[in-house]
Amino acid sequence: MFPFYEKELSIFLFLQKLMKIALLCGGPSLERGISLNSARSVLDHLESEEIEIVPIYFDHKKNAYQISTAQLYSNTPSDFDFKLQETAKPLPKKQLLQLLKSTDITFPVIHGPFGEDGEIQRFLERNKIPFVGSPSSACKNAFDKHLANEFLREKGFFTIPSAVLKIYHKDHKQILNIFFAQHKIKRAIVKPASGGSSVGVFSVNTVSETLEKAEYLFSKRIDTRVVVEPFCIGREFTTIILQNRFGMPVAILPTEIEMDYSKHQVFDYRKKYLPTNRVKYHCPPRFDNTTIERIQVQAEQLFQIFGMNDCARFDGWVLPDGNIWFSDFNPVSGMEQNSFLFQQSSRIGFSHEDLLRYIVKHACARQGVLFKDQNSKKKTQRKKKVKVIFGGKTAERQVSLMSGTNAWLKLRKSKKYFPQPYFLDIRNNVWKIPYALTLNHTAEEIFFNCEHAAADEERLRFLEEKVRLRLALEDGDITAPFFLPEKMSLEKFLENTKFLMIGLHGGIGEDGTLQKMLEQKNIKFNGPDSICSKICMDKWETAQKLQRLETHGIFTILKKSVQLSNFQKFSKEKFVAFWKELTIFLGTRNILVKPQSEGCSSGIVRLRNGEDVQKYTKLLIKNAPEIPPETFAGQQNPIELPLERTEKLLFEKFIETDTIRIKGNKLKWIKKTGWIELTVGVLEEKGKLRSLNPSMTVSEGAVLSVEEKFQGGTGINITPPPREIIAPKILERIKKSIEIVAKNLGIQGYSRIDIFANVENGDIIVIEANTLPALTPSTVLFHQGLAEKPPIFPREFLEKLIENKAY
Repeated sequence: MFPFYEKELSIFLFLQKLMKIALLCGGPSLERGISLNSARSVLDHLESEEIEIVPIYFDHKKNAYQISTAQLYSNTPSDFDFKLQETAKPLPKKQLLQLLKSTDITFPVIHGPFGEDGEIQRFLERNKIPFVGSPSSACKNAFDKHLANEFLREKGFFTIPSAVLKIYHKDHKQILNIFFAQHKIKRAIVKPASGGSSVGVFSVNTVSETLEKAEYLFSKRIDTRVVVEPFCIGREFTTIILQNRFGMPVAILPTEIEMDYSKHQVFDYRKKYLPTNRVKYHCPPRFDNTTIERIQVQAEQLFQIFGMNDCARFDGWVLPDGNIWFSDFNPVSGMEQNSFLFQQSSRIGFSHEDLLRYIVKHACARQGVLFKDQNSKKKTQRKKKVKVIFGGKTAERQVSLMSGTNAWLKLRKSKKYFPQPYFLDIRNNVWKIPYALTLNHTAEEIFFNCEHAAADEERLRFLEEKVRLRLALEDGDITAPFFLPEKMSLEKFLENTKFLMIGLHGGIGEDGTLQKMLEQKNIKFNGPDSICSKICMDKWETAQKLQRLETHGIFTILKKSVQLSNFQKFSKEKFVAFWKELTIFLGTRNILVKPQSEGCSSGIVRLRNGEDVQKYTKLLIKNAPEIPPETFAGQQNPIELPLERTEKLLFEKFIETDTIRIKGNKLKWIKKTGWIELTVGVLEEKGKLRSLNPSMTVSEGAVLSVEEKFQGGTGINITPPPREIIAPKILERIKKSIEIVAKNLGIQGYSRIDIFANVENGDIIVIEANTLPALTPSTVLFHQGLAEKPPIFPREFLEKLIENKAY
């Protein structure tokens, strides 16, 4: 009747509905990079038209800053810590409190000391600020591993013996001698009393080794107390506990953690957060139902005894004699996109958004805060279907998994597109998979769970239904029901497909094979066409295509292509002779070797002599899955190798670059040659390709590793490069050169080009072009999009990739 007033009233009601959530991240611990991952997930899945997220970041000295949402997409705090004063708003205590009190509720996702030991919670309690999570008293009791173990013992739960060493005490050797003798210990675990993510955890055999590791932890000030306990033989697990609307704790189905502990391995920071097959996760676990229920009951009892709220994660062991020992208690569970929190909850039917709303809604109810969320009442809009495919059988399949699931998750919030996840297995079969299976940590886990889904569903249906019942779910709480995965051929998969978001890296996804199939069927897809993809996949062909661009200041690296089979019958002397010829041809003493048709740092090694060539080729000839750590100088971590045998190798001149490091929150630039490494995205809009702002890569080893490139919490990417290193005029010249390279290669849609750039004159040396660059949660492409004016946020960036093909 009164359309004008109805419109005004709807605007007023919308403004009234808006809810503000303060998101606390960062902190002083070594886990602040993981905290960024968690904060990014909360932002991605909780922010909406009704909910505004206000990020507050604490640096390593616990100084608070109000940061932009864009900064949450940084790979690590080191990406921006050194320029916080310029890019963020400092928050002295008074301003911090004012900001916190202007929001409805605070959501701390700070891991480790300060975030999980009760300190930040105590600050919030004293100032009467409602927050998500457990109170300070519960955090304090649960976070200290030694005190928590003693607490369990007092309450009658099973525990294993432990000893504690204090930093300034002189009785360490005496304590350890008695402890090792009394418990007949042949292998022990040494770890900080307070800490998470398995940072600073060591496996030892003797008292002297234990003393050495304890002294290391003390010297690095990782903690002032060190816990020593016998090595636990059994099956490891972790379980999420949620609190329902009646305040009752409910443990979800646990995840079983399987890894080989025979060579003193531990479930460390790297194994937790980088998806590799050095550790396997079974969700659902392989425990019998009785064991699963015993874990759940004890976890719920401990949650209540500690006095926890909302959500927590407990780690433990099922011992050979059937006893269950809870070894670690995490008041703030990690929340990266495929974390245990989301993985386990998805088995019950929670999406990421569902779960975070469930947690925040109940935290608000517990503290008398109105949860102003109308999400469940929204009308569903008609959206265009987009199939997202990931997996494959290349060395880059785990990065593909991260890219594909991230693109799928972000597009779920799109108002234009409805994404559906599909998994390509090593046999070239495609599986339509449910929400829960996309959150497995590796491609191998997805394949295993697809094949065993029917048996698991039959076995676990009762337990899952019981958890749903005890969670006291209301209408709209869960929107991602489980269904059995459906297997089909690649041909069948392509039927009725209008747009395919390719999240595959390497192999058929990037060498033009899949692109040609799609072109023949007139199916739209992201990225360049089949011809460009084929050229860029082969680094030799890429270099040939870019010849004769020297007049533009664009160069390629001198390289030599060699058949791997040539090395099969080489003697030691022949390797020495080959090295001598190679160094003369390339004009360098240090050489980079890589598979000719692989990307993403797979199999890339810096060689220093003929013996290195022999070691490298021997591993490839026997089709080894990886290069073990310390095989080559400067190689700290394992390097994954292609699953299928490589036919050709490229030997390239190693380009010596300036040394760039972040030390003590300061950027250190030691000029050597004037060359630095950059990675630059190109994006097509309205038929025109343009270069985005480059990212300066800072590697920790001899070669930038896969996880430094793509895994959140590792690696440093500074976007754009600081003016003191590259002047604006030089930067513009580099961007123009990138556009020339992209045009010559025939790039369409988007790509990422890796280069060395001369900071004096803007000349560039092209390393490679990636036609399907990673779309992982903290990829540099998102950093570069956010550095544009106006910024392109990640979901919008993904939408542009689809719109480029006029779908």
